[in-house]
Amino acid sequence: MKVEGVALTSLDLSPEEVFFRFVAFREWDVSELSFAKYASMRAAGDSSLVALPVFTSRVFRHSAIYVRAGSGVRSDALAGARIGVAEWAQTAGVYARALLMHEFGLDLAQARWFQGGVNQPGRHEQARLALPDGVRITPVADRSLTQMLCEGDLDVVISARPPDGFGAGAPVDRLFPDHRVRELEYGARTGIVPIMHLVVVRGETVERHPWVPMNLLGAFERSKRNALERIGEPGLSRTPLLWPGDALQEARELFGGPDAWPYGLEANRPTIDAFLGFCHEQGVAARRLAPEDLFPETVLSTYKV
Repeated sequence: MKVEGVALTSLDLSPEEVFFRFVAFREWDVSELSFAKYASMRAAGDSSLVALPVFTSRVFRHSAIYVRAGSGVRSDALAGARIGVAEWAQTAGVYARALLMHEFGLDLAQARWFQGGVNQPGRHEQARLALPDGVRITPVADRSLTQMLCEGDLDVVISARPPDGFGAGAPVDRLFPDHRVRELEYGARTGIVPIMHLVVVRGETVERHPWVPMNLLGAFERSKRNALERIGEPGLSRTPLLWPGDALQEARELFGGPDAWPYGLEANRPTIDAFLGFCHEQGVAARRLAPEDLFPETVLSTYKV
């Protein structure tokens, strides 16, 4: 990807490593970042990062809720359930809890919450929380959430990645095995196509070079457009998948337009506004943000000829 005026040095790391190193140490100028962590920082008055309306990951999260195989746990009967989360401010968890609340009637205060590593013990919460009344989270340092689930000490685990032991004939199953059908219906009904990650720039970089956000946005737009054109090219497979063109058309139908993966605020306003509401009601964000609070004015408007 070429960015006007910028010499890029890119690092290809896992999201977990990127988020940990960037939030803790700010090791680079531009980074992918968890949407929930950014919303939490913004709501707390931290303007040290500047976000672009570039969304590098979207995943529906009916598929992120796991139970013990054969446990009989039901989505509409989770009052009193013991539920594990990797981090309360993990974006996938925000969307999944919103589903349990708004689609299946769970009062967060009626569940017992545990926070820890999904497959490895010792993960810690990184965001500052303002939990709703009655909600308590117990940190777990010496066991993984998967271990607790399999040993009967948890009823549900919410995780962006599948827990160890998930798969055909394995001890861990999804709460919604028909998640794809549910997710398509949910997206069509609500207009929410969940955004997981966005791109941020260090605030001091923007202060020194105020033209950087718009140039980056333009480069990401061109890169995405080129990728979609390659995927949708008829008669030539650009990905190791069958029927990629059909998947592309399905995404366009879900978004209601030619762009299968839109950037920018207006095309994503229903999702962004809903997510900011979820963050506030779950205590991830200390105040209710508006979508315009997230991005600099320079990337919300453009020139015309």
